Amino acid sequence: EGGGEGGEKLEQKVLQLSMLKNYPCIYLESDVHGPQVAAKFSHILQKDAFLVFRSLCKLSMKPLGEGPPDPKSHELRSKVVSLQLLLSVLQNAGPVFRTHEMFINAIKQYLCVALSKNGVSSVPDVFELSLAIFLTLLSNFKTHLKMQIEVFFKEIFLNILETSTSSFEHKWMVIQTLTRICADAQCVVDIYVNYDCDLNAANIFERLVNDLSKIAQGRSGHELGMTPLQELSLRKKGLECLVSILKCMVEWSKDLYVNPNHQTSLGQERSTDQDLGEPKGLDIRRRSSVSSMDSTMSSGIGSVGTQTSVPDDPEQFEVIKQQKEIIEHGIELFNKKPKRGIQYLQEQGMLGTPVEDIAQFLHQEERLDSTQVGDFLGESTRLNKEVMYAYVDQLDFCGKDFVSALRIFLEGFRLPGEAQKIDRLMEKFAARYLECNQGQTMFASADTAYVLAYSIIMLTTDLHSPQVKNKMTKEQYIKMNRGINDSKDLPEEYLSTIYEEIEGKKIAMKETKEHTIATKSNKQNVASEKQRRLLYNLEMEQMAKTAKALMEAVSHAKAPFTSATHLDHVRPMFKLVWTPLLAAYSIGLQNCDETEVASLCLEGIRCAIRIACIFGMQLERDAYVQALARFSLLTASSSITEMKQKNIDTIKTLITVAHTDGNYLGNSWHEILKCISQLELAQLIGTGVKTRYLSGSGREKESSLKGYTSAGEEFMGLGLVGGGVDKRQMASIQESVGETSSQSVVVAVDRIFTGSTRLDGNAIVDFVRWLCAVSMDELASPHHPRMFSLQKIVEISYYNMNRIRLQWSRIWQVIGDHFNKVGCNPNEDVAIFAVDSLRQLSMKFLEKGELANFRFQKDFLRPFEHIMKKNRSPTIRDMVIRCITQMVNSQAANIRSGWKNIFAVFHQAASDHDGNIVELAFQTTGHIVTTIFQHHFPAAIDSFQDAVKCLSEFACNASFPDTSMEAIRLIRYCGKYVSERPRVEYTSDDMNVAPGDRVWVRGWFPILFELSCIINRCKLDVRTRGLTVMFEIMKSYGHTFEKHWWQDLFRIVFRIFDNMKLPEQQSEKSEWMTTTCNHALYAICDVFTQFYEALNEVLLSDVFAQLHWCVKQDNEQLARSGTNCLENLVISNGEKFSPEWLMCNLPSQTKSIWCHCLYLVMCYIQIQLKFHGLNFCFNYCFILAFNLSSHIDQKLFASLLIKCVVQLELIQTIDNIVFYPATSKKEDAEHMVAAQRDTLDADIHIDTEDQGMYKYMSSQHLFKLLDCLQESHSFSKAFNSNYEQRTVLWRAGFKGKSKPNLLKQETSSLACCLRILFRMYVDENRKDSWEEIQHRLLTVCSEALGYFITVNSESHREAWTSLLLLLLTKTLKISDEKFKAHASMYYPYLCEIMQFDLIPELRAVLRKFFLRIGAVYKIWIPKEPLQLTGIQLQI
Repeated sequence: EGGGEGGEKLEQKVLQLSMLKNYPCIYLESDVHGPQVAAKFSHILQKDAFLVFRSLCKLSMKPLGEGPPDPKSHELRSKVVSLQLLLSVLQNAGPVFRTHEMFINAIKQYLCVALSKNGVSSVPDVFELSLAIFLTLLSNFKTHLKMQIEVFFKEIFLNILETSTSSFEHKWMVIQTLTRICADAQCVVDIYVNYDCDLNAANIFERLVNDLSKIAQGRSGHELGMTPLQELSLRKKGLECLVSILKCMVEWSKDLYVNPNHQTSLGQERSTDQDLGEPKGLDIRRRSSVSSMDSTMSSGIGSVGTQTSVPDDPEQFEVIKQQKEIIEHGIELFNKKPKRGIQYLQEQGMLGTPVEDIAQFLHQEERLDSTQVGDFLGESTRLNKEVMYAYVDQLDFCGKDFVSALRIFLEGFRLPGEAQKIDRLMEKFAARYLECNQGQTMFASADTAYVLAYSIIMLTTDLHSPQVKNKMTKEQYIKMNRGINDSKDLPEEYLSTIYEEIEGKKIAMKETKEHTIATKSNKQNVASEKQRRLLYNLEMEQMAKTAKALMEAVSHAKAPFTSATHLDHVRPMFKLVWTPLLAAYSIGLQNCDETEVASLCLEGIRCAIRIACIFGMQLERDAYVQALARFSLLTASSSITEMKQKNIDTIKTLITVAHTDGNYLGNSWHEILKCISQLELAQLIGTGVKTRYLSGSGREKESSLKGYTSAGEEFMGLGLVGGGVDKRQMASIQESVGETSSQSVVVAVDRIFTGSTRLDGNAIVDFVRWLCAVSMDELASPHHPRMFSLQKIVEISYYNMNRIRLQWSRIWQVIGDHFNKVGCNPNEDVAIFAVDSLRQLSMKFLEKGELANFRFQKDFLRPFEHIMKKNRSPTIRDMVIRCITQMVNSQAANIRSGWKNIFAVFHQAASDHDGNIVELAFQTTGHIVTTIFQHHFPAAIDSFQDAVKCLSEFACNASFPDTSMEAIRLIRYCGKYVSERPRVEYTSDDMNVAPGDRVWVRGWFPILFELSCIINRCKLDVRTRGLTVMFEIMKSYGHTFEKHWWQDLFRIVFRIFDNMKLPEQQSEKSEWMTTTCNHALYAICDVFTQFYEALNEVLLSDVFAQLHWCVKQDNEQLARSGTNCLENLVISNGEKFSPEWLMCNLPSQTKSIWCHCLYLVMCYIQIQLKFHGLNFCFNYCFILAFNLSSHIDQKLFASLLIKCVVQLELIQTIDNIVFYPATSKKEDAEHMVAAQRDTLDADIHIDTEDQGMYKYMSSQHLFKLLDCLQESHSFSKAFNSNYEQRTVLWRAGFKGKSKPNLLKQETSSLACCLRILFRMYVDENRKDSWEEIQHRLLTVCSEALGYFITVNSESHREAWTSLLLLLLTKTLKISDEKFKAHASMYYPYLCEIMQFDLIPELRAVLRKFFLRIGAVYKIWIPKEPLQLTGIQLQI
């Protein structure tokens, strides 16, 4: 072994081993589950290779001599050579060696055991070779060595890292090895999957990262006896490992990452593969890894690799990991309070409720605190006792001697200190021992075993406790146990053997495990380096023993190994270790100014952010980004003067993260953009520019040359708080932040904003939202608001304007809301910048145009509307108007839905009190209506009603009457567009509107409605103009209106008469009725007459109802107008009225228009005569005057007078309707002339008498009118006869030279009645009704003549003169036969009348009447012929 010949032989064997891959492999069936594997080799060389390999393993395990190792010693050299050869064999192993069962078993049984010993060697060469061999095993054989690898990590590597006494050299070599392991992505993920996600394995990955984190933080470095340089080197290596682990995770999950800078189109979505039908989810598999070590394995039929592989199911592993965490938490709780731990595990379903399950858990779980287990088993409660019995019953003492059984019993827990607990445990142990060994004859009963067990415990304590000075002798022990076997002694030889065994080896009770580095207090006990090395050697020996024992225990075990393939493993891996990683990087950046350390920390943070971003881990991502922001010192509370190179590098890293991971940053954009905002401020400080306003603005440039500000308030955001900043301090500050202004930083920051076009649809919205939030913070400064971020918002709006509309809408929803707030900023400079920016963006956006029925322009321009509504600054409002005007003038052809916002802005301006704003807005509105609508009306059709509404608002601004009039003219002009273009595609928000009605809903109706609003809101001159224009439009374009349109229209028109909307003040109300209502009433009748054919079916009843309302008002002018309009309406259209007659008592049952008309007249008269009319008013006034004897309110008298006037108007209206206006007056005049000339026998014909409605009215219609007239006559006659009432009213203050009377009503109603009756009496077409007519006529005339006789007043009789003249003249013209009936009735009355002093004309008529009587009754015969109604008489 030591000579050259032996070395050459070994080299040849090694060559043979490396050539094994050239021979065919034949795998034989074998019992893979048995402890021994029998297999035959397919070639003699394979057997030789096996034997050589085993020999090398055994050779490497030979112990070295005592004392320090001699490098030239034969033992050490042979150990080193054997390890070198083993390394060579493993590195050059072919497929046979890697897969053959015999070679795999050889590695487990021999090599791994050898490594467990050499892996803790104090000889550096041996230790280093052992580590190299382990690396090779991990690379090529890990699928077969799952449990062995766990032992290496858990018992050797991690222990060396954690042990406080281990040397720097050992730690350094271990961490060097870990550096290589951590650089292999496949290996790192495999470690997590196979150990941390295995219920029966240690958390190797988690523990590894935690240990590396502690090393990277430099914790306890000085206590380990290291120099500062060594500590720094170790820290760097620790950080390097942690960074490598994260790099592996990034590499492993790289297929999920989309770099926005590789995107070519605006806002390309991440889910491109999903569009191609390849969803990325749980089934994503990792195909290859560039940085991975070669871990491929060729596995043939029956190979070990295929037998031990497990499919990679990330969901299943995650479930196992969660279960493992639950179990670990339960163990942690148990070690503090056992019952609580057991309860938690049972609640989580990880532990059964039967006591047998609990007992088995206490047996199998090695991580339980042995002291707590002992205390729990010794408790006296029922549950504890049952668990303890089950625990002991699960132990098998069959065939064991008593001491061995006791050792087995006490290995599982630490005996409690209380005697009662020990007593219960020993009692159960004794019972169980005898139960398992029923054939023994040594113990008479269980009591003997119980006492003996107790005595052995006491003996162990006595012999092995350092506190006991006087040790118990063998004789004393034998003496102590006399009589315990049922009053007999146990054999002395037996007790002597027990004593000697305990003396040689105490009963080892399980100690509590502690895997922590020794505390400072313990370390201080190590006086020197020599003692530390000695202590470490002892620990290493113990470590080697433990590792060897464990390795031998698992040498024949087979555990399934999973080769990870899925990307999703990275998520739970990172979630597990992100906190220790963050701690390591944060402390590294905070405590160390070393450039390399800072570089590693920043690289690690960048990788961590990448992973958190890829997997959408918001909490973790935000934590790392906040750490970066904090160490940039831009948002920290520390002074900016402390900025070092590492802080500059942190800023650059933050910018890099924003550039490369922008698609995933979400809410983390807030921190990044805050830093960028503060960075701009730092750059301004570094370059000496005063930071009042946005860089580049005119105000700032003017002030930048005036020097630095004396106060520190400008720099509060960067930690410069306090008093003044002198020139020397400023120079120092500028120097410290100078690099932030470097070209590379400035360009990188700009690249973030220009690169925003490549962010996906969701990321750009997050980016914009947080940029707006930072902008609000900048503008919120009470002293010096900045507009850096606001300017960037404008820039990115330009950059991203070409995105698809869905994305742009979401972006603008955020930006538009921001402009709403900024445009209303109390600082005018800020608001001006916002409005001007909006203008520029809008001009750019409008250039793109818009298709029909879209609303993007409307959304884009909405901020102008908001600013105009909320900002009361005249400057800003004026600027908004000017911006909109510019848009209209330059982009009118491209505007579609934006017209709504434009008119909304002008609508706000229209109600302003600033003349300049109103004038400018109105000029533009007029330009739109007169010019732009001319060319682009179809594009603006959706906003047409907004335009009209805007003009209406201008018209209603009382401060500018000229503008109001011009606005009404423009509304009239709008009607021309609707008329000329009825076929334009009018759209409607209400889908229920029929296409044919849309021109009405979106065209005519808004015009007419807004005109009605003007009428209802404005002063007299404006509303009169509005009223005129409204009816002009109706008259001009009404022929195009549908019938149901007129119904909608008249609802608007009738609002003019709505009493609820009339002014409260009486004077205004009176003016309203006298002017507007009066005007409207005549206009309505004109329109109705013009379009009678279209309106009579749908609106006649409504028109009558409105006339009815007017007549009832207390306004004389309006009431008169109501009657006049009724008269005009009927006269103009009466000949078209339908002749059918139905019952007129209830309007709802009427179909005849005459019924409506007559019903209306009847209502007028009856309402005025009854409760609400004259009768009530007169009686009411009389009662008041009589009871109070005081003057009554003149308003009541005025109302009474109006009702009297209206009553007369109504009577005249009936007369005018039936006989045509002025016909009756002319007839009366002709009668008077005829009486004067004594030509009563001549026929009187009035030209207009046939133009009345008499011929169109049926007898029933006329009878109804006669009833009303007679009722009116009766009422007035009764009132005139009541002298007492008239006297009281006159005295109470009723105006007039004489007592109040109703003479005019009394005579005119009777005159009208007589005219109708006499006309019907001689009408050949009404012969059927002559009988009733004659009856009515005789009655009326008799009553009239009888009443006249009773009249005492001369003036009263004079008022009846024309009436008597009419009665007698009309009677004279009827035929003799009819005359007889009348003469016989009237004769006595006429004789009485003769006694009164009558006028000559009346006496002449009476003379003719009496002569006619004589002739008809043949009392005398005229001698001269007298022509009376065609009858020849001789007088």
